[in-house]
Amino acid sequence: MTKRALALFVTLLAPGVALAQIRVHPTGVNVNAQGATTVFLTFGGLSNHTAAESEWCGRLISAAPAVGLKCDPTTVYGRLPARFLQTRPTGVTGLADIMSIPPSVTRRAYQAAEAGETAGFFYVRHFVGSGGLPDQYVFVTCRLAGGGARVPLSLVDVKLAFAVETPVLFVNSGDELPALKADITYTGTGRLQGRWEVVLPGEELPAPTDLLTEATLPIEQRGTQRRYTELERFNVLLPPTGRIQLSGPSPRVIPTSAEGQYMVLLRIETSADKEGDSSLAASGAGLGVVRGGAVAGFPLPPLRYVVGRSTSEATAAASPGRFELVRPLAGSGLGSGSELEFAWIGSGPAALYRLEVEGGSGQIVFAALVHGEAATYRAPSWLADRTGGGPVRWRVVALSATGRTMRSSEWRSLDLATREP
Repeated sequence: MTKRALALFVTLLAPGVALAQIRVHPTGVNVNAQGATTVFLTFGGLSNHTAAESEWCGRLISAAPAVGLKCDPTTVYGRLPARFLQTRPTGVTGLADIMSIPPSVTRRAYQAAEAGETAGFFYVRHFVGSGGLPDQYVFVTCRLAGGGARVPLSLVDVKLAFAVETPVLFVNSGDELPALKADITYTGTGRLQGRWEVVLPGEELPAPTDLLTEATLPIEQRGTQRRYTELERFNVLLPPTGRIQLSGPSPRVIPTSAEGQYMVLLRIETSADKEGDSSLAASGAGLGVVRGGAVAGFPLPPLRYVVGRSTSEATAAASPGRFELVRPLAGSGLGSGSELEFAWIGSGPAALYRLEVEGGSGQIVFAALVHGEAATYRAPSWLADRTGGGPVRWRVVALSATGRTMRSSEWRSLDLATREP
């Protein structure tokens, strides 16, 4: 017998000493059989244990010499992705855990049920013991169901967008923004309540924790997220259909007075949902019930817009087939002793840009390739001589990695014979 095993044996036999069993609540939940589901869990009794990996599987086996039941390695459906880890301390030696079940796991469970296995699976959390105590495994039963009623109210996908298709919207100071919306995919049913906020230029940006829904945080941290300027509140009923398009705040209340970058935030507050409740008392982590309605396993994406460009530039950015030429200005000439530099603002990803200069006869007299991450080109000193001087016009063409033309700018005139003072 090793020293560690002997120490454990003596500890377990010592009078008045008992091995505390880690508990979880809820112990079983209904989950969406056709997609993702997120559930708030509370583990209690972790005074000498640290949370480790978690798995989903179809069958359980004894975890001896550890305590509890662990996944049968032959039936493992997957592990909780690292990007969805949202575990935080809560209560008395407790742990708040967000179980984010990806669609790939429920798909495998559904296929196993079709093959004759039981219509359910297990979420197993591993806890590593310290001070000579054995590891423990704690499981939650997941029952396949529809994505509507009797499934916890959870957000599984959120997308924010303006009515115009553009990665970042640019507007003039004082202009009114287009309408915005949030396309939300969810499980369960209930009321979705919260508010729209805006981060003004110069304010401290929100941390990832600030972008989580309130129900994703342990009860001790709720109400501690950073607050910003409130635009509008909402309280809508989510029917058990799984999708909703939530209208954004009125464009009239969204500020555009000061130049700079703004961020519109969708802040989701906790909803009362019996299916998502987690009991601190049942898990041995304290007293009371933690509401888990509208939980999400990811930070909600912000929506950015920038104030400070002209209307023409905003229109060009919103048009997928065009982009804005910056300099030289239309009809300008080449200054005496100056170098000619072309500059533009791209309207999307491009592997390469091709700068084209066209002579008076309509023939391309000069062309140059520029890397897609650049948006300027300094012309060689002999360009005016090659073109023969006089009026020309130029444009920029965006190319894909295979050389395919993605979009082109408008032509702009330029007089290479002019020598401005």
